[in-house]
Amino acid sequence: MASTLFARTLRPSITAAESTGYICQSCRRQESTYRRTRKALRVKPDPSFLPSKTETQDHIIFNPPSSAPSVYHTPSLFLPQDDPRRRVHTRASSAGANPPSTPGISRVPSATATVPPTKDRTLLPSVRPTYEKKYHVTPEQVEEIRRLRQEDPRQWTRVRLAERFECSQFFISLCCSAPEVKAEHDKALEEIKKKWGRRKAEAREARKERKKLWGMDA
Repeated sequence: MASTLFARTLRPSITAAESTGYICQSCRRQESTYRRTRKALRVKPDPSFLPSKTETQDHIIFNPPSSAPSVYHTPSLFLPQDDPRRRVHTRASSAGANPPSTPGISRVPSATATVPPTKDRTLLPSVRPTYEKKYHVTPEQVEEIRRLRQEDPRQWTRVRLAERFECSQFFISLCCSAPEVKAEHDKALEEIKKKWGRRKAEAREARKERKKLWGMDA
């Protein structure tokens, strides 16, 4: 009780005249500081955004942002003397010497004009082997797939059936299904989910919500 009263006596009152001695005078913002800060933040706008002095009526302002140069365009300074692209640059510059006057629009040569057409142009080889669809599975083979899958779904998995009949696993899933195997997988997954912590469970739920938004992106 005594310590509380002692603390109250030492604490200055807001309405007391002596409280000004406890306030840091150097921490206050002076008028000169405020004026200097306001002057630094006063940025002059671009001239294209200011009202026009020559136009008598309102008009549309076209001020496109700067863009990166095309990767297909190589400046003439970096081309060898015998490079055929120099002739293309010369023709493009001569054709665009007197372009139509359009205010605010700069004409840039197209990417296709910088590459000379060649007759012996060949495509690069594919990294993956080309896959061609086959429509060779007969109705009798489909019935055989269903019979094998129904007899022993653990032995005749989709992978083994696809290898035997030389088709895709997606086609096997369209032909037949194994609900008992799916139920076992779902049960094992539920046992694994019970061991998840709060952070992992929330992360998986957030992943599901993001997947729902994939098809909504336009």
